[in-house]
Amino acid sequence: MAVEIERKFLVVDDGWRRTADGGRVLRQAYVTHDPRASVRVRLSDDRAWLTLKSGRAGIVRDEFEYEISLADAEDMLDRLCTGPVIEKTRYRVPHGGRIWEVDVFAGRANGLVLAEIELRAPDEAFDLPDWVGREVTADPRFRNSAIALVSMPDLVA
Repeated sequence: MAVEIERKFLVVDDGWRRTADGGRVLRQAYVTHDPRASVRVRLSDDRAWLTLKSGRAGIVRDEFEYEISLADAEDMLDRLCTGPVIEKTRYRVPHGGRIWEVDVFAGRANGLVLAEIELRAPDEAFDLPDWVGREVTADPRFRNSAIALVSMPDLVA
């Protein structure tokens, strides 16, 4: 079992683009999501994954991820997933000796830009880039499973 420890922030400007990689387009949707656990199908280029995540205990949760065939993932998106498909481009951005992931959303959440950093421990120190703003780790509106169900104006209200 893997453990995910991550913090999430709103992005306030495009300064991250100076050092970002070329990005990769992700499409994902949820088979199920509730406070106890979520099951996600994600596709990127010619690869796909099925990910199971436990509910959060602060910024920590259990995560199980399995690579699956692209055909199976497409079938799951079409027939098993609830809610709309999330479309975003994920960029890897080095800062302070770490790699941040910046997600630029399209579709219903067009205009939303979030930055995440994965940690090895909940109390691990890290340097905040000047292009991040308010932390939204604990705000359930900014979980991907919730973003799939709302539009951008609802997120910034």
